[in-house]
Amino acid sequence: MKKQKNDEIFKNAQSFDTVGEYLRTAIKKYSKNKAFIIKNKDGKKITYTNITYEKYGKDMQALGTALIDLGLENKRIAIIGKNSYEWALTYTTVMTGVGITVPLDKGLQESEIIMSIQRSKADAIVFEEEYIEVINKIKTQNNTNLKYFICMNSKENQENLYLYDLIKKGTERVKNKDKRFENHKVDPDGMSSIVFTSGTTSSSKAVMLSSRNIASDIYYMNQVEKFYDTDINIAFLPFHHTFGSTAIILFLSHGITNVFCDGLRHIQENLKEYKVTVFVCVPLLLEAIYKKIMAQVEKQGKTNLIKFARKLSRFLLKFNIDIRRKLFKQILDELGGNIRFVVSGAAALDKEVSEGLNDFGILAVQGYGLTETSPVVTAEDEYHLRSGSIGLPLPGVEVKIDNPNENGIGELVVKGKNVMLGYYEMEEETNEVLKDGWFYTGDLGYIDKDGYVFITGRQKNVIVLKNGKNIYPEEIEALIVKLPYVAEVMAFGKEKDDDLLLSVKIVYNEEYVKQNYPDKTEEEFKKIVWEDMKKINKTLPKYKYIKNLILTNEPMIKTTTAKIKRFEEIKKENKK
Repeated sequence: MKKQKNDEIFKNAQSFDTVGEYLRTAIKKYSKNKAFIIKNKDGKKITYTNITYEKYGKDMQALGTALIDLGLENKRIAIIGKNSYEWALTYTTVMTGVGITVPLDKGLQESEIIMSIQRSKADAIVFEEEYIEVINKIKTQNNTNLKYFICMNSKENQENLYLYDLIKKGTERVKNKDKRFENHKVDPDGMSSIVFTSGTTSSSKAVMLSSRNIASDIYYMNQVEKFYDTDINIAFLPFHHTFGSTAIILFLSHGITNVFCDGLRHIQENLKEYKVTVFVCVPLLLEAIYKKIMAQVEKQGKTNLIKFARKLSRFLLKFNIDIRRKLFKQILDELGGNIRFVVSGAAALDKEVSEGLNDFGILAVQGYGLTETSPVVTAEDEYHLRSGSIGLPLPGVEVKIDNPNENGIGELVVKGKNVMLGYYEMEEETNEVLKDGWFYTGDLGYIDKDGYVFITGRQKNVIVLKNGKNIYPEEIEALIVKLPYVAEVMAFGKEKDDDLLLSVKIVYNEEYVKQNYPDKTEEEFKKIVWEDMKKINKTLPKYKYIKNLILTNEPMIKTTTAKIKRFEEIKKENKK
């Protein structure tokens, strides 16, 4: 496809200093659009509630007024729970005109939740009912700053405030001309959010983000990606994750309708149910969807037909003839028939998957970012796709390679208005990564002659052999994950004598193995996998040969954004 600058999008992109300005503009502009669709289940009976932008705006003003009335203006408000309207409403309300948000990972253990609240010095917490036990424990121990406990979805426990009671009270105050929320002044460069990086809470860092950090990242993205007020987004990524929370603000700023997933098992039916057109997700999800599609194609004996159709489609695209959505209608219908655009972040997306989805007529782009960069740094777009890359730096973001080796590989460093204020109460750690306005990401990569950025791995993940050779585990993993029976993979150096043995741990897909190797014992299946490892070894230099294989059906330890907790897994394997 012809490469070009996105001039039309660039002209229409609006720049604001704060998140609240984006949201208030959208509420006014798209007042009659549906902001959220909420599914209500009563036994087998299902109904839907449509929240318009006008209604969302009124709820925000009412909740914000009530929170200020409680004395929470400029205070820290923690939020914990699964993705929901109440979560999004609380987060955007606090960001727009109340104080500082503290999004908490819903997957944290009880002790970690308490530690996060203590470290952030939160004054109030808005929580989902399922966290009532930990809330009661916090009250009993009385070892946090929390003064208010607000339940999102239940008023049964009278000891806690109820979110919708606050909205009701706030509505009355607004009717009586209370303009404190409306008149609240947000300092664009002051701390607006404290976000903990993934990992155990004691070792995680509390990232301080300003409203300008997040607003600038939204502006940068609006200059390269196309969104429409007719789009329907399904919120897959957890809102406590910066990619998830910035994305919901981005989608709301365009008047988009937002819906929620019933769970990973229900993805395909939810895509059909809501006629979803866009979403952001992690590679694991896209790769699972793609593998399922291709398994169905193979089962129907249409593999060669699809290969031919993809070649034909690519040829026609050279002449600007796009028949993909007609040609692959049956495949697209399996995903609801309306998907037009997906963004993958958090880790590298398999090249075969990204190319395959684009061949089917779904624009699949990769983005790269970190919590510390609010989060997006680079991204592909409709006119700039390069397999294996993480795209080009967003307009307004500078990227360079620090201390490159003979192959041009070095640490990726970033500068822009989206770079964090620093780590909360961690001056030494802040100074390690923020130098002369540049943020040192800890990721290794290189930039090609056209400016596309490629990630080769995490600096701390590099396997350094005794002979001085460096192996990037992500490079090995990218080759193995293509095997159809692989659900998860991790390459690492297993300690042996005084050196490291290049090992791979593979979690296999039980369903696939049962269907395709029904008569094989575990040992026989392992021999089949070893043969595949030998084939991969033949494509690699000898020092990168896989020498040890761990095969299991037990999922690896992961963060709530589906990233493997590599060091915990390595520690576990080295103990064996």
